[in-house]
Amino acid sequence: MNDLTFAGATTLTMTSREIADLTGKRHDNVRADIEKMALDLSLNIQEKAEPSEGGRPLKIYHLNKRETLILVSGYSVVTRARIVDRWQELEGQLAPALPRSFAEALRLAADQAERLEAQHQQLEHQRPAVEFVDRYVEARSDKGLREVAKILGIKERDFIAELARTGVIFKQGANWLPYAEHQHAGRFTVKTGEANGHAFHQMRFTPEGVAWIARRFSKHKEPA
Repeated sequence: MNDLTFAGATTLTMTSREIADLTGKRHDNVRADIEKMALDLSLNIQEKAEPSEGGRPLKIYHLNKRETLILVSGYSVVTRARIVDRWQELEGQLAPALPRSFAEALRLAADQAERLEAQHQQLEHQRPAVEFVDRYVEARSDKGLREVAKILGIKERDFIAELARTGVIFKQGANWLPYAEHQHAGRFTVKTGEANGHAFHQMRFTPEGVAWIARRFSKHKEPA
């Protein structure tokens, strides 16, 4: 009987039924031992109900290696040896299989090379956009709409229209202003003043704002 289960990609468990088979103990006695251990150590043992020969659901516990070894620590030396040997066998099944022939070794090497090449091609595809963004992350001064549009290689009119369309800025009188969420996020500064008796507002991108908007517009620089 093989009650090996996988709780995750590399996590093994051993069932109470297999422990009973290996130790020669009754399954209900093994379950009782597990329940006492869980109570004493405040453990949350994985439990499942499986069909039995009589058709009634049978409670099966699934223990990880630590829980299993703690459970059998009070059993006989021979019994503990069986459990340890079984765990070594189960863990060995997780080890990657070595190629059994020269042809298998070549196929394995070819598969690895194909995966590496695919990863390299993906990085090369992404590199222009990444470089485009990183080029402006080091901006040290606030910049106006025209300057940032020039950095991005976009017409100022189109740049403003896109910012307005996507809810980044809005028009107030003759001025463009950022929505509060973007100003609070530190992407813009707004200076107010008065000239010729008229109040004015001047919006500028912060260095963080330049980097942020460059990332948003980097798709325009990706290769087709």
